This record gives sequence, structure tokens and C-alpha cells, in this order.
Amino acid sequence: MSNVTAITSVEQFDKLIADNTTPILVDFYADWCGPCQAMMPVVDNVKAELADKATVVKVNVDEVPDIAQRFGVMSIPTFIVMKDGAEHQRHTGSSSMEELTALTLS
Repeated sequence: MSNVTAITSVEQFDKLIADNTTPILVDFYADWCGPCQAMMPVVDNVKAELADKATVVKVNVDEVPDIAQRFGVMSIPTFIVMKDGAEHQRHTGSSSMEELTALTLS
């Protein structure tokens, strides 16, 4: 089981974006997606590595599709870095811990 916080509503997501002063790495995924499942330990490691430097959350595109639609997520896994309430960076597909960490802190 992942230690990354799951976003379960649009309201929860909007509050997180509004209240956060550090970068937010959002992992868009689905339970049936093999590459998404393979990325879970990597995302967990990124969360541990970034600790107080960034927030790491995940959004299940099947459970909260409105958020995925808002950002035009067409393929998963997709990783979006939010800064100051707006999209800052995006990466689609599998990635390494180092790449996701660099993307989040850039």
C-alpha cells in the first residue's frame, strides 16, 4: 500500500492547491494500469526524498475524473507539478525517482 495521500474529491484537490506554498507533485493513475502500479514505489520514494520540500499526492482518474479532465490528462501515469496554484511541469509515462525529484524541484 502506498504512503502517498490519495485525493478523493475536487474540493480536497482545490484546497490543497490553494493552501500549499511548496511544489505539489500530482500522480494521475488508475488501479488497472500496469505502469501506474509499477510507479507506486517510485512515487513513495520521491515523497520520502522530498519530505518537507514538496507535497506528493495521487489522483485516481477513474474515481475523480473531473481533475484529470481539468488538466487534459489523456494517458497515465501522468505527473504534474503544481506551483503557486498552476501547472508548472508535466511528464507522461514511467520515470525514475531522480527524474521525478528533479521535475518537482525545477
